[in-house]
Amino acid sequence: MTQYKSVLITGASSGIGAALATAVAAPGTTLHVSGRDLGRLEATAAACRARGATVQPRAMDVRDAAAMEAWIAEAAPLDLVIANAGIGAGADGNDTNDIFATNLHGALNAMIPAMTAMRGQAEGPDGIRGRIAVVSSIVAFLAVPDSGAYCGSKAAIDIWTVASARSARKAGIQLTSVCPGFIRTAMTARNTAFMPGLMDPERAAAIILRGIAAGRVRLAFPWWMGALARIVGLLPPRLLGKLLPETAGGNP
Repeated sequence: MTQYKSVLITGASSGIGAALATAVAAPGTTLHVSGRDLGRLEATAAACRARGATVQPRAMDVRDAAAMEAWIAEAAPLDLVIANAGIGAGADGNDTNDIFATNLHGALNAMIPAMTAMRGQAEGPDGIRGRIAVVSSIVAFLAVPDSGAYCGSKAAIDIWTVASARSARKAGIQLTSVCPGFIRTAMTARNTAFMPGLMDPERAAAIILRGIAAGRVRLAFPWWMGALARIVGLLPPRLLGKLLPETAGGNP
């Protein structure tokens, strides 16, 4: 696996974010990790320190654009930034504005300052100044009933990332949109519907890091679920609404 000297990850207190932080932790790596709950974040930090990494945890709300910009400027230079923080609806009581503020604007609050910082960094042997990934979702390709805010926010950040990737690459910055299926997290634990392809966050983290290292612009996995979501998403809305189960926010 590619080793990075300096990594920043949002939403690292649990789930995919914690698994990603632990996976990249190694001697010689400095990890800047954030979450809204510093107590839970410290558990991730401890696991990463046990693997030899230097860890700088920070209680942070990704919706605070000024705080995010200052944090990223302080952490730079950065080899890898992963905008992972995200929320669903349902039991958490999050409304449409909360979901878009976190899943779309919160991700941009990490990605745009990171791009600014990376433009001033030296190129590596591969011509890359830095890598930025955002965790979207396979439901970015679907309109799941009663999950408009979640699907819409994930679709928006996916499209923005893919559409921005070519110009970013000309500046030496690699962008990757990560669209996972069902991952075993607190969000999916609430889901009573059948979850095909459910995988542990550690396996998902390994797939994500391989995709970033390979220079993927969009990484949808499992591949068969990504392909199926694309096909199903082409169906007429009335038929799509009958086929897809209603959900309370436990989407992939």
